[in-house]
Amino acid sequence: MAQEVRGVVARGKGEPVRVETIVVPDPGPGEAVVKIQACGVCHTDLHYREGGITDDFPFLLGHEAAGVVESVGEGVTEVAPGDFVILNWRAVCGQCRACRRGRPWYCFDTHNAAQRMTLADGTGLTAALGIGAFADKTLVHAGQCTKVDPAASPAVAGLLGCGVMAGLGAALNTGNVQRGDTVAVIGCGGVGGAAVMGANLAGASRVIAVDVDGRKLETARKLGATHTVDSRSADPVEAVRELTGGFGADVVIDAVGVPETYRQAFYARDLAGTVVLVGVPTPEMKLELPLLDVFGRGGALKSSWYGDCLPSRDFPMLIDLYLQGRLDLDAFVTETIGLDAVEEAFDRMHAGDVLRSVVLL
Repeated sequence: MAQEVRGVVARGKGEPVRVETIVVPDPGPGEAVVKIQACGVCHTDLHYREGGITDDFPFLLGHEAAGVVESVGEGVTEVAPGDFVILNWRAVCGQCRACRRGRPWYCFDTHNAAQRMTLADGTGLTAALGIGAFADKTLVHAGQCTKVDPAASPAVAGLLGCGVMAGLGAALNTGNVQRGDTVAVIGCGGVGGAAVMGANLAGASRVIAVDVDGRKLETARKLGATHTVDSRSADPVEAVRELTGGFGADVVIDAVGVPETYRQAFYARDLAGTVVLVGVPTPEMKLELPLLDVFGRGGALKSSWYGDCLPSRDFPMLIDLYLQGRLDLDAFVTETIGLDAVEEAFDRMHAGDVLRSVVLL
């Protein structure tokens, strides 16, 4: 039987979000209803509210979440009611050309629930990233549920569902940081901070954090940065080169995603080094680089989609590291809030006052 629960809805471009009654249907074949316990406030949710993703309003926001499976539909075998899960927005299909080539983290046909949740009047909702987890309960494809150790705090487990996984994966998976590598991270918010932590976890000899905000640089130190560069007062390219013997870093991660920072990343890397773009550009942005420099510097220019993660592989492993005290995910939780405080959390996030606000339900 369909259930009425609370959810945070964005009705129009730029309009303040509000808590409304939403209707969650019973799970159909391949689907699951999850009782949400915690959901992080991510920049992507703000992009949805601002119409920067699609214009398919109204949106049910929230996607960086953990909770407990309440019920499952026909044919679901990977999770069962009572399982503690992290939700993911790239549920691999197993059949597309990427999956068949053994690269499921690039899956080109990821799954979402077939049914739509609605407002109380029957208006269909677009769930953010196919999840919609600023709600007491949500309907997802069962493949979007990754079972992990229930000993983990929901407030930190959910962060692996998006931003923290994106940053960790940019270093560990896409950048393939090796022991002894030098790494620079440009932009040290939640995603960049996680990239700093990932580089440190991989055994990088130097992790250089670059930002214009002294507060974020201080936090980056706590997350594992060995050096910091305030790019308001120093040229980040020259500073990174100076800190790496004049050569540049082996891996440079751009966690901002604008043409200026990408150019900085490109020139701050060593010859044959790697640039990883994990910050998300907007559609109108253009990049101009001398093609001879692209050829002459060699190396790799990569984009990191969701940290090139495979949730079934990476989420349980990272939760185990967290429970062993080897991955300080608690450091990313700046504050916990209620469902009715998401709009104010957007303001604090936009001002750079928090790494993550986390809604507890």
